[in-house]
Amino acid sequence: MKSTHFAGLFGAMFLVMTACSTQSTVSTVELEAQDASYSSSPAITPLPLTAVERPSPDPREGLAPGMFDAEEAIWNLELVSNTPPPKDFVGSVSSDLAFKGNYVVQGNYNGIIIWDMTNPASPKLVNEYICPASQSDVSVYGDLLFVSGEGLEGRLDCGTEGVQDRVSDERLRGIRIFDISDVENPEYIANVQTCRGSHTHSVLKDPKDDDNIYIYVSGSSMVRPEEELPGCSAAMPNEDSNSALFRIEVIKVPLDAPEESAIVSSPRIFDDLAPPPSHEPSPEDVAKLERMRAEGKNVYLVREAGPWVGSVREVPDGLANRLLEMYKEEQTITGDPTEAQMVAFRESIGDLVYSMREEEEYGPNQCHDITLYPEIGLAGGACDGYGLLLDISDPVNPVRIDQVADANFSYWHNATFNNDGSKILFSDEWYGTKCRANDPYEWGANAIFTITEDRKLKFHSYYKMDAIQTEYEICVAHNGSLLPVPGRDIMIQSWYEGGVSLFDWTDPDNPVEIGFHDRGPMQIGNVGSGGSWSIYWYNGYLVNSEIYRGLDILDLKANPYLTQNEIDASKTVVLDYLNVQGQPKYEWPATFALAKAYVDQLDRDPAVSEEMIQDLRVGIARAETNGDMKVLQDLASKVAVNATGAHADKMAQLAETLKSLAG
Repeated sequence: MKSTHFAGLFGAMFLVMTACSTQSTVSTVELEAQDASYSSSPAITPLPLTAVERPSPDPREGLAPGMFDAEEAIWNLELVSNTPPPKDFVGSVSSDLAFKGNYVVQGNYNGIIIWDMTNPASPKLVNEYICPASQSDVSVYGDLLFVSGEGLEGRLDCGTEGVQDRVSDERLRGIRIFDISDVENPEYIANVQTCRGSHTHSVLKDPKDDDNIYIYVSGSSMVRPEEELPGCSAAMPNEDSNSALFRIEVIKVPLDAPEESAIVSSPRIFDDLAPPPSHEPSPEDVAKLERMRAEGKNVYLVREAGPWVGSVREVPDGLANRLLEMYKEEQTITGDPTEAQMVAFRESIGDLVYSMREEEEYGPNQCHDITLYPEIGLAGGACDGYGLLLDISDPVNPVRIDQVADANFSYWHNATFNNDGSKILFSDEWYGTKCRANDPYEWGANAIFTITEDRKLKFHSYYKMDAIQTEYEICVAHNGSLLPVPGRDIMIQSWYEGGVSLFDWTDPDNPVEIGFHDRGPMQIGNVGSGGSWSIYWYNGYLVNSEIYRGLDILDLKANPYLTQNEIDASKTVVLDYLNVQGQPKYEWPATFALAKAYVDQLDRDPAVSEEMIQDLRVGIARAETNGDMKVLQDLASKVAVNATGAHADKMAQLAETLKSLAG
C-alpha cells in the first residue's frame, strides 16, 4: 500500500508564509526554482538489495600470493592504511582486537601490540609488549586490560622461554590483568588462573552494578593437573560433580581493587545436551582423500564434531604401523600384505582409528566464545556443536534458555546480535579450505536466527562469503561486528584467507553481500594460516587484524546499497571503548545525516512514492541550509500521520528525528 503523497506541501506552505510577510512577494516560479536548488538528491541513487550486482568475474578469485606483496581486490570499501607488524611480532599470529579512545590493542601469540589510530592513514606503534601466550584475546574496561592465556607455554612472568615441565608454578593459564591508566605503557598487576585456561573471554558491564565488572571465560584446552592448580578435575561429571569440564568460569573484578579479582561461579550451562548432529564430508575433501590414498599415503577423514570434521588427516608412521598390525590380525593376514590388501587397509584406516576411541555420549563441554549483550540481558554462546541463548540478567549465574544444533555446522564459533536484539547470527569455524568450488554453501558459513517473543531461536538462512577460493586458502567464517547504520543490520566479518565481507542481513531470509576486501593467499602449494582474524567497526572505521600482515584500517565507500548519508549517520556514533564480545547498544544523535539516511532507505524501497521522497529531501535540505525549523516541524507531523503499513517503524523514526531537529 502506497503512503499518502505530500502533494504541493512546500509550494502552498511558502505562499501562505509570503502572504503574511512584509517582504516583497515571491512568485510561484521563484519558489519552484528555490525548491529545485534544495533538491539534495544523492549523488548515487539508492537501489534495492535485490538489484545488487557484484563485480563479475569476481576479482577475489585467482589473486596472486605473497606475504606483504599479495595481489588485492576491493569493492565498495577503501583501504585507508596497512601497517606491517613490529619486528618482534613478524611471523607470530595476531589475534583479536580491543579499543579505548584512539588506541587499538591487538592481541598476538607473542604478547600485545598497541597502536594509536588518531591518524587512520598512518597508525602509530606506541608499544610492542612481549608476553607470550595463546591466543592473547584482549578486552578493555576503564583503566584495565584483560588478556587470555590458554596454552602450556605461557608464563606468569611473561618470559619467552616457555614452560617445559608437566606441572609448574610458573605457568599462566587464565586471565592476565593490566593497568592501562597510561595506555601506552601497560602495567601487569594480577592474574586469575583457571583449570582449562582462557581461549577467549568476554567482559560484562552489568547496568545494575557500577562497582564490579564480570569476565566470562571460555577454556577449550585440556584440564591442567590438580598438582598445578588445586581443584582441577578432568573426570566426567557423573564421576566428579566438580569436574572442570562442561562449565564456564565467571570472574568478578572489583574496579577499586582489580588485584582481588577471582572466580565467583562456574555455571554448567551445558547440562543435558545430546551429541550434536554431524554431516558428511565435503566432495572436495573426499576427492582429496582418494587422491592421497592413490599416492600411497595413510589418510582418513575426521569424523568427530569440531572445526576439523570432514578434513583429511594423515596418520604418523608409528600409528600407521600399529593400525596395519590391527588390520592384519582382523583379516588373518600372515606375512607381508599384498598390494590389494594394502589398498583395502588404507580404505579401512578411518574405521581402525575410531575403533580405538570411545563413542561420544555427551554434548559440548566448553564454549568457544560468548557474546554478551547486557542492554537486553542476553548472551549468545557459540559452544562447539551448539548455539546457546543465555539469560545474563544475573551476571554471576547465567541461565541457558534455548539451544540450537545444525547438521550443517561443525564448530559454532561466535555470535552477533542485531542492535534491537531481535536477531542473532552464529558463525561456523569449520576450519579448513571451505570456499572451494564444490564446497556446499551452508558449510563453514553463518546461520541467522530471529529471537521469538518467548526467547526461542528460529532459524532463517545461511550466509557465506561467496567467492571461490583455492585449495590452499584457509577460508571460513570468523570474527566480525555490527555496523551502526541506522535502520539496517549490516555486518563486517573476517574469513581468514577469504578476506573480509560486508553484508546486509536486515532481511534474515535474504542476506546480501555489499562489499569486500581480499588478498591472495600466503603461498601456493601448501595450506597455511593467514588472512583476517578479526575485523570490527570502531568510531567510523573498519579495523582489521591480519594474522601475519599487521593492521588494516578500511573505510566505507558510498554505493547504491549503502549511501553517503547512511555512512555519515553511522559516523555520528562515537564510543569511548569497544570489546565486540561485550556488544554495545548503538544510539544515534538527531542529525541531518540521520534524517537523510532514513529518507534514502525509504527511497530504496519502491513502496514509497517519488513525490514523497522529493518533498522530504527538499524540506530537509532547506532546513539544513537556511535553518528553517518550521519546515521540519511540518515534515515531522506529515511523516507521523503517514507512518503506517510496512514502513511504519522507519517513518516513525524519521518523524522523531525531524521533531528533535526542529526542537
